[in-house]
Amino acid sequence: MISLQSMIIAQLPSLPKAESSGVGKVVSTGKNIFNDPLFIAIVVFLTIIIYLIALNSIRIINKRVEDLRKRHTLRKFIWYSSTFFAIIIIIIALLSKVTEKTRIITALGFIGVGLTLALQEVLLSFIGWLVLIVVRPFQLGDRVEIDKIIGDVVDVRIFYTTLLEVGNWVEADQSTGRLVNIPNNFIFRKSVFNYTHGFEYIWNEIKILVTFESDYKKAKEIMLKACQELEEHTIQHAGVKIDKLKDKFLIRYGKLTPIVYTSIADSGVQLTLRHIVEVRNRRGKTSAINEYILDNFAKHNDVTLAYPTYTIYRKEEGEKIILSKDDQIKKDPV
Repeated sequence: MISLQSMIIAQLPSLPKAESSGVGKVVSTGKNIFNDPLFIAIVVFLTIIIYLIALNSIRIINKRVEDLRKRHTLRKFIWYSSTFFAIIIIIIALLSKVTEKTRIITALGFIGVGLTLALQEVLLSFIGWLVLIVVRPFQLGDRVEIDKIIGDVVDVRIFYTTLLEVGNWVEADQSTGRLVNIPNNFIFRKSVFNYTHGFEYIWNEIKILVTFESDYKKAKEIMLKACQELEEHTIQHAGVKIDKLKDKFLIRYGKLTPIVYTSIADSGVQLTLRHIVEVRNRRGKTSAINEYILDNFAKHNDVTLAYPTYTIYRKEEGEKIILSKDDQIKKDPV
């Protein structure tokens, strides 16, 4: 006796063969892309072509673009663009071979959630890179301070920013020669201090201590004259930069000319020279000003550099002993 089920099956059109999945059966009409060598060869060929074009473009840029900052930016743009187009080609090729796209998209969604939780710091660094590219708080070549690390920006990559370290055990803002890689997620967690963006000058101070007996007013004149002779061009150029910055920021500088402040210290009169200087030339200008001051102080007998001393009076011996930090003893009769 023929059952009702057998009669219904006999009337249905033929269906593709199903493969067992353990509990039930799943109908699969898609073609395994890994069994299609021609398809794989085409995708690989297109990817190689994209990168060959990118490498050739980079060679041309290295030969024809002289500006280092522009050259580096163009190289990065071409390389990232090539990677982006290669990924797009692979995704489109995979989707064109998959018939059950909904199932694939759902699986990719679950994978994406898992990767987001597992690679939170990596994804945050990638988003930080996008912020750096769009907002641009600093550019290649800028001198910045990030999380107490000072350096010149030499590269900005997808996951980290590279600085050529400045300072640390080296004094006066000069390079140590070390490269420091900082994850790009710092943009959301740390403050960024930019020394050169829009205004490549900073205020510098030089402190000189003269004795109480010295003519401190003459010493002040010498210090001011040192800046006026050595930094006349710097002051003029800084004034032009300040005028341009006023169009963007609320900046109020009364004057950019150097000034000397006077204060009384334990061992003498302290004179503090405040002046404006280029960020990358602070040590050189400081050295030149110090040499000028020393040479001109030596020409005047009434201006003497001071150092900490201690005076001890001995009543029974009728003399006084002057002790300096170098433990030099001078005996003078009372």
